Amino acid sequence: MSYSQSRALWAVTKASFKAIFSQPSSLFFSFLFPIVFILIFGAFSERPADPFRIAVSPASDTASALYDSIASSPRVKIVTYGGDTAKAYADLKKGNLAAVMDIQPFKKDAATYYKVHLLSSEAGGGSVYNLIRALDYQALQIELDEAHKLQREYSFVPEIVPGKKYRQIDFVLPGQLGFSILFATMFGISFVFFNLREQLVLKRFYASPIKKINILIGIGASRLVFQLINVIVLILFGHFFLKFTLVNGALTFFEMIVLTIYMLFLLMGVGLIFSSVAKTDTSIPLLINLFGFPQMLLSGTFFSISVFPQWLQNLCQALPLTQFNNAMRKISFEGLHLYDCWKEIGILGIWIIIIYMIVIKVMKWE
Repeated sequence: MSYSQSRALWAVTKASFKAIFSQPSSLFFSFLFPIVFILIFGAFSERPADPFRIAVSPASDTASALYDSIASSPRVKIVTYGGDTAKAYADLKKGNLAAVMDIQPFKKDAATYYKVHLLSSEAGGGSVYNLIRALDYQALQIELDEAHKLQREYSFVPEIVPGKKYRQIDFVLPGQLGFSILFATMFGISFVFFNLREQLVLKRFYASPIKKINILIGIGASRLVFQLINVIVLILFGHFFLKFTLVNGALTFFEMIVLTIYMLFLLMGVGLIFSSVAKTDTSIPLLINLFGFPQMLLSGTFFSISVFPQWLQNLCQALPLTQFNNAMRKISFEGLHLYDCWKEIGILGIWIIIIYMIVIKVMKWE
């Protein structure tokens, strides 16, 4: 009777899956811990007021004292698009901008006045009105310096265009998904393979007829399924209890799961590297934290990377968790599809190639 590789693969997968659920701590940190984080960060205000991100219309007057005051204000950040008005209005409708500002001078009684048109979107959650108060205060300061003027020099005219309502949970939950699978997968894979090697289980597997690839697939598949269950629970919890946006419904949900599998494959490779290079089990958390914590802070998990200086934003874009978070938010809130996220998927693909080339070099069985 020939040796059945498929039965051996199924046996390894089933045993590994049972081992996961036999540890209550893994269930707590994989399911309840991320939910607590989501509830805490999701309870924050609907949209941060500071700094306001605005674009300036190409036809706007930029020679006025008000524009100079706005450009130097710490409460307002002017975002430039190099004349690409289509991208500016697209960001406006997604809630990435508070307003598109257009300052136009006009003459009245031989004096010059300014009409400030602020085009905003419903996706901004009403932030344009807070922006108007901030700009009006700056305009008032300018007018007070010109005490001879008896009338207000600047008038503000808001205009709201339709857009998807943006909630804080739409930013928080994708970041929490990335945070959850990043650490849970690396800790799970690293410690499992390290312990199996130290206990000579991998050596016994290696001496058996089962193929090495089936050993990796069996243990890895159990971890992948476990993390997918975790992701499904978090997405459904966020959608039904916190109104997390799934623009295209079931299709969006499916595409988020596919992207998660892609990311899990990358993270399992990182876990295999750490389990192979670690000399003791106490060094594994250090390696994982060295890889994971910079990404947790610099990948837009808890706050947008737009708060960083440009040089640091460029560095953030090279991190795999940044690309995963960006793609998840594009799919869930903006309604894009996987093929629209080709840049993010491509960068993750480069990471996968590099990681598994290293795995081939450093993987140890005994």
